[in-house]
Amino acid sequence: MSVESPGRYVGGEKNQIIKPIDDSIVRTVFCFPDVYEIGMSNLALQILYKVLNGPEWSSCERAFSPWPDMDKKMRENNIPLYSLETRSPLNEFDVIAFSLGYEMCFTNVLQMLDLGGVPLLAKDRKDTDPIVVAGGPVTCNIEPMADFFDAAFLGEGEEVDLEFTKVIKEYKDAGKKDRKALLRKLADIEGVYVPSLYEPKFEGGRFTGYDIKDNAPSSVRKRIIKDLDSVEYPLSPVIPNNNVVHDRAYLELFRGCIRGCRFCQAGYLYRPVREKSMKTLCEQGIAIMNNTGYDELGILSLSTSDYTELGALTDGLLEVFNKQHSSLSLPSLRIDNFALDLMEKASQTRKTGLTFAPEAGTQRLRDVINKGINEEDIMSSLELAFKGGWSTVKLYFMLGLPTETMEDVEGIANLAIKIEKLYFDTMRSIGAKPRKPEITVSTSMFIPKPFTPFQWEDQNTEEQFLQKQTTIRNMLKKHRNIRYIWHDVKTSCWEGIYARGDRRLCPVILEGYKRGSIFDAWDQFFDYEMWTGILKDNGLSWEDYTQGRTVDDPLPWDNIDVGVRKEFLKREREKAYNEQVTPNCRQQCSGCGATCYKAGICP
Repeated sequence: MSVESPGRYVGGEKNQIIKPIDDSIVRTVFCFPDVYEIGMSNLALQILYKVLNGPEWSSCERAFSPWPDMDKKMRENNIPLYSLETRSPLNEFDVIAFSLGYEMCFTNVLQMLDLGGVPLLAKDRKDTDPIVVAGGPVTCNIEPMADFFDAAFLGEGEEVDLEFTKVIKEYKDAGKKDRKALLRKLADIEGVYVPSLYEPKFEGGRFTGYDIKDNAPSSVRKRIIKDLDSVEYPLSPVIPNNNVVHDRAYLELFRGCIRGCRFCQAGYLYRPVREKSMKTLCEQGIAIMNNTGYDELGILSLSTSDYTELGALTDGLLEVFNKQHSSLSLPSLRIDNFALDLMEKASQTRKTGLTFAPEAGTQRLRDVINKGINEEDIMSSLELAFKGGWSTVKLYFMLGLPTETMEDVEGIANLAIKIEKLYFDTMRSIGAKPRKPEITVSTSMFIPKPFTPFQWEDQNTEEQFLQKQTTIRNMLKKHRNIRYIWHDVKTSCWEGIYARGDRRLCPVILEGYKRGSIFDAWDQFFDYEMWTGILKDNGLSWEDYTQGRTVDDPLPWDNIDVGVRKEFLKREREKAYNEQVTPNCRQQCSGCGATCYKAGICP
């Protein structure tokens, strides 16, 4: 009771699964390198917890990063980091599996291993130590953390996790104790990357390629689930002890996105688009609500409006939910008459805020990034919404996009001012008494990410980002109905290093952890000056990772195959500079390469 929110550390939640501690069982602990309230909002955790607890020979437990107050108490009292289900220290498990959803959690991985009694560096682990593996979108470039992981899963985990665990089961049953031989065998599983088998080469401060050991695969291809209807889904998810970040049940409509926004890594990593059937979704949604007691079901996808049977699905769910006083949460909708009507029917609280993501302030720049919407779309949608009684709008933009000019930056503020005027004009046109509108403009920083058409682009400097934020702030400060919020510039600058980093960053991250850095994703803990100092001490600079790449340069993630060809990304980059829009995947196949999976929209 001497730490904040002790419910994070006690377990005992409804629907948790506890299996016996038995040598015949492969024991996995699923580690989320952030605080409990964030980790328990993660759908991947719930899915893989269900999958790995399915076979009788496999078990899965959970662990989360202790908040700094608990971290301090555990070290003072020699308490190892333990799983919530059986209170077992991490070093007693066969597999320690981390979910990496964002780069700024890297030092929390080291915190959890350290507290769990596991050697931080893979090369220091003995035959009896757990196998430490990573999954999640960040593994498409795991190189900045490669020295700390024995293996990484690429793509979706439902099938590969069990194949991986099965190999470890056979290894245990045979009584083998050769860790290197085990890792080499694991590398033969499609979708499993073993960093120790790939030795990076550098010349003149530039990455030049890999020396591949032990006849390992020259390229590791991501895994996908072809049939989402047939795969395991948690109909009785673990119910958190605390109020978590997204405190509701979840239903996943589909994976992938047809849109092809050129800055969006998820849109390329999760290709091709694969939908669940309406029948499966209705059955799952109703079962989840009955098994959990939640009164809200969140609909998950990269673009909800693109689900082909959305109207029929929501009608089927609402027919049941309205009788139970339950509601649907519907993010990522393109606003039109259908969407506004649906939002009114779906929510018990009418007229909640609307969210738009124009991303750029001018049509020219929206074409560059292939956003696929124009100002007329935005204004006509908002006019509909204002007439329907909505008065709260959130607008999301990016600063620092390729080819961006100050005219584009000013366009962000100008668009918000036009929307403010539109609200009052619309109220006058229908003879309604206007309320005070709430218009929020939020800007984040563009970070070039692997496997996007912009993976070669320069990132803006701290000074450039700050100048752009100041311009918008000055343009909006007299408009009291418009609130401007912005992301921290220094955090985004450092994230840009991680996103396109290589293995030379491993000692940097280790040194940062040794100096006490954890929870870097939280602004109050992130120390940019310390990190840049460590980078310099290691003979590296911010510019090494964020500036001066060409399309002919070898990339640290070139040995990873996500199904999207490099030549396609180059073509999309060229189209961006020519301000050409690529049609979405349902309108026309753009030949990205995802047809290699012969699944979903790419048969």
